[in-house]
Amino acid sequence: MSYLYLAIAIVAEVIATSFLKQSEGFTRGLPTAIMAVGYGVAFYCLSLALRGIPTGVAYAIWSGVGIVLIAAIAWIFQGQKLDLPAMIGIVLIMAGVIVLNLFSQSSAH
Repeated sequence: MSYLYLAIAIVAEVIATSFLKQSEGFTRGLPTAIMAVGYGVAFYCLSLALRGIPTGVAYAIWSGVGIVLIAAIAWIFQGQKLDLPAMIGIVLIMAGVIVLNLFSQSSAH
């Protein structure tokens, strides 16, 4: 169940961060509200995930997956350009999350 809470936290954080740009410095009401609710849900679910996942592991997964998803959303929906070094960096982040989950004993609580 902890990994489900972590997945929900990641999705909520990605949604919130995507709407952060659209809020235009908190001057647009709906994007600002979506952002605030998203961050609230994200941190609540992260706190629930931490009941069963060590903090360092949860945060590594949260930040790694979040970075990759936000970069993809910015590229697809916001026109952000990703050059070769950026793509290599994203691949390395994904590799790190995979290695952490598949091979590290740190995820044992």
